[in-house]
Amino acid sequence: MAGLCSSERQTSAQMRLVTSASRTLLLLAPSQRAVPALFTGVQFAPHRYEDLLAETQAFRGRIYLEDGAIKPWQLDHGRHKQESDLESWHLLVLDHKGHVCGCARYREYPGSARFNELNVSHSPLARSAEWGDMLHRAIASELELSRRLDCPLAELGGWALAEDIRGTAEALRMTVATYALTRELGGAIGLSTVTRRHGSASILRRMGGRSLEYRGRQLPAYYDDQYECEMEILRFYSWAPNPRYGVWIDEMKDNLRSVQVITNEIAGPDWVAAIRSRPVNFDTRALNVG
Repeated sequence: MAGLCSSERQTSAQMRLVTSASRTLLLLAPSQRAVPALFTGVQFAPHRYEDLLAETQAFRGRIYLEDGAIKPWQLDHGRHKQESDLESWHLLVLDHKGHVCGCARYREYPGSARFNELNVSHSPLARSAEWGDMLHRAIASELELSRRLDCPLAELGGWALAEDIRGTAEALRMTVATYALTRELGGAIGLSTVTRRHGSASILRRMGGRSLEYRGRQLPAYYDDQYECEMEILRFYSWAPNPRYGVWIDEMKDNLRSVQVITNEIAGPDWVAAIRSRPVNFDTRALNVG
């Protein structure tokens, strides 16, 4: 690929090999929501939906427990359940046996959403006497941008990857796929509370994630007592990834349209409606938000 250094060309080749020979991607649609017509591999399968969501929660719980990020009492029969799970898209990586070996969660909010409705409002930074007010103002600025662009704000979370593939291109491929999903759904202003463990934050930064800020002042990384690790709150704009990865994102967009999508909602008349159209190439600096 033009514009890529030798190490990145090698990573690109690895990504392609992983996709074709070892692991596959699958999407779980938000529960009881119509699936946009742009996806061609949609399967209405309520029982499989429940099984895959349960497996995802169990996988996430096992990985987080092994990492020391949660305690056993935080699991529900071995499953790491969160309220946002049913409202979210889940990007799953399946191994050659069809079992979950990687996952990420993507949830959209309308511009009318309030700060206390977001997962980020529960972070230690939100409770900080020094930084809580600034975090609130920074999120309010992103929500205002969301309203002005008629573009949803989205939170990304629930990241987990099996230990034996963390050193492969799979983590980067998942991030590329998340960007691609965001763009396929019409674009979004993204927020993610990310651990520095296993290089997760650095991967998102390479893709174009930036520290959340307000009026030019960045929110700091912080220690989360619940997960017992250093965390960062990053933001990204779906229309402005690192240009170095633009080709991969475009290729992944094409691939996602035919990826199997499992839903527990019967397609209704609005299922065939085209996804809302939003611009993805513009300079937000001209909007003077924040």
